[in-house]
Amino acid sequence: MAGSLEILSAIKELTNSKQLDRTELHGLLYDGIHAALAKKHGPNVQAEVDIDEDKGTIRIVRLMTVVDEVTDPAREISLEEARYDDEEFQVGDVMEAPVDFAEFGRMAVLAAKQRIIQRVREGERSKIRDEFSSRVGDLLSGEVQQIERGKLVIMLNKFREAEAIIPYREQNHREHFHQGDPIRAVLKRVEETPKGPRLMLSRGDPMFVKALFKLEVPEIQQGIVEIRAAAREVGNRTKIAVFSRDDSVDPVGACVGLKGSRVQAVVNELGGERIDIVPWSADPERFAKLALAPARVARVLSDPATKTIQAVVDEDQLSLAIGRNGQNVRLASELTEWKIELYSSREWMERGSDTQIFAPLPGEPEEVVNPRLSEIDGLEPATVAVLEEAGYRTLDDIIDLEREDFLRLAGIAPEEADRLMTIIDELTTEDGGDAASGETPRAAPATATPEAPAAPGEAVVEGGTAGSEGGAGDATNARDGEVSVGARAGSAPSSKSDERKGE
Repeated sequence: MAGSLEILSAIKELTNSKQLDRTELHGLLYDGIHAALAKKHGPNVQAEVDIDEDKGTIRIVRLMTVVDEVTDPAREISLEEARYDDEEFQVGDVMEAPVDFAEFGRMAVLAAKQRIIQRVREGERSKIRDEFSSRVGDLLSGEVQQIERGKLVIMLNKFREAEAIIPYREQNHREHFHQGDPIRAVLKRVEETPKGPRLMLSRGDPMFVKALFKLEVPEIQQGIVEIRAAAREVGNRTKIAVFSRDDSVDPVGACVGLKGSRVQAVVNELGGERIDIVPWSADPERFAKLALAPARVARVLSDPATKTIQAVVDEDQLSLAIGRNGQNVRLASELTEWKIELYSSREWMERGSDTQIFAPLPGEPEEVVNPRLSEIDGLEPATVAVLEEAGYRTLDDIIDLEREDFLRLAGIAPEEADRLMTIIDELTTEDGGDAASGETPRAAPATATPEAPAAPGEAVVEGGTAGSEGGAGDATNARDGEVSVGARAGSAPSSKSDERKGE
């Protein structure tokens, strides 16, 4: 049939590029030809389509029922017309009329093309949905195709037809990507849109850290080691709690690797972000004690009714336990899902035995208020409006930002950025770090000094053992895994990481 070979070759090329199988190819052709026949003869037309790929031919036969009186010309023919071709036709017989491609007009061809394109798109959407709906939490790689109003449009390496984006809120704002840069991100969810499924990726979610460790640690891939909990402040610090199903495999050592090689690969991907690895425990008191690493905790008391933990540390460990602007205790609280209150040993002794364990300190309010930016003295309304436009509405939202972060916001001048840093320093100094954490470390202002800054790419490991089967780290056990040791791996991070650390 004239033209059928060219059409079949074009459809084959289309299906190869769209990864369609032979059955889908035949379905596409049948739908397209049926749409063309319907455009020419009517919506109720009936036809048979025979595709011979070996000969490269397509045979189309239109089926019409012989009747005395025609009510539907699309599928019926009168007895008189049928007997022009064959005098033996009777009422009720089915007449087969071959159809040539040359009979299709321009509108019929366009209808066939539109139907085929629609079917191809539906097939692509179905494949994307089936492929990625069960892969939430997996690490995907691709390249930055476009940057639109802060969000990154990603073209995946193995599924280029999929629409994948990294929203602004799911990015690490210490990182800067350009069009064409390779990138890796974790699949956070699959959203349904009018144009089909859209893949929402993230580099700022704790799932991204989990996915990186799964890539680097074979024991996690095999299911021997599991990351039970993770807490993260993007660009600054991450805490993960690991558990081993095999007593002979140390979960912390497996994640650290030989001379810290595994954890260092994760640190480099995160741009020098600090990582704390602690053993997971079902006992909330022990878990909280481990989660406060690298600080050594002297005593832990828990109240299951309110899910509150009170931790007592020595004076020299208080700044480590609080962390910079309360970061360490805040992440520990998020990791354990318990509210953690910190006390120095001197403050605990001063309370005396008659004081209720979980009562607030004398003269201290029972609840700590996280003020809105509009309620903070010294902030101009115009500055508050700029910060709220960027998504920062409370003190906790801006307390960990650096001067460079403020300067990136449109409308914040260098002088205003300096004034914001001064206000934050005054609030955190007066509160001894309490304003930075909803858990309110109960520490005297004079002792809540920031912890010593970690070296770029430093991973703090809690409870690791050197030479374990899961991978030998630079960590050693002491006092039931309560001593944390900084595990440095290999060389320092690249210059790109150094620019981002900002600490």
